[in-house]
Amino acid sequence: MRIAFLAAPEGVEQVELTEPWKAVRDTGHEPVLVSTKPGEIQAFDHLDKAGTFPVDEVVSDTSADSFGALVLPGGVANPDFLRLDDKAVGFVRDFFDQGRPVAAICHAAWTLVEADVVRDRVLTSWPSLRTDIRNAGGTWVDEQVHLCDRGPNTLVTSRKPADLGAFCATLLEVVGRQAG
Repeated sequence: MRIAFLAAPEGVEQVELTEPWKAVRDTGHEPVLVSTKPGEIQAFDHLDKAGTFPVDEVVSDTSADSFGALVLPGGVANPDFLRLDDKAVGFVRDFFDQGRPVAAICHAAWTLVEADVVRDRVLTSWPSLRTDIRNAGGTWVDEQVHLCDRGPNTLVTSRKPADLGAFCATLLEVVGRQAG
């Protein structure tokens, strides 16, 4: 199964990209880096520049139809840049419209808020987003990982890099069910 990883050209938290990527790849699925521009993305280790990663597809040239699931890595800047890009927000919303699984960690919930897909859902995130999630109609919980199966959608969320083990395990469980 092809799994989209959506990241802005700058600001993604490296470990929140690389750990789920490795988990997906190691279980035989195809991770695909989707961004708002071609070229490379710049990852960060908190506020320090880290590695760069080649973009596989540009969000304006692809669609949710091409993927079985979506992963939204965090970092403070990544979802903030994505929220400002209509194509990226539409790409996220399309996964929900099509009932495809979405997994978001840390600050990535900001992109979910912008896509207007948290209403009536329960999710977790970096704690500073709890008011944004509540204001968007969602219920915020302080849990290592939360799985929200509401209607045709499955949403996996986690709070921070320390939660990556649980995040990746739950993501793989959901992707396994989807691949069926």
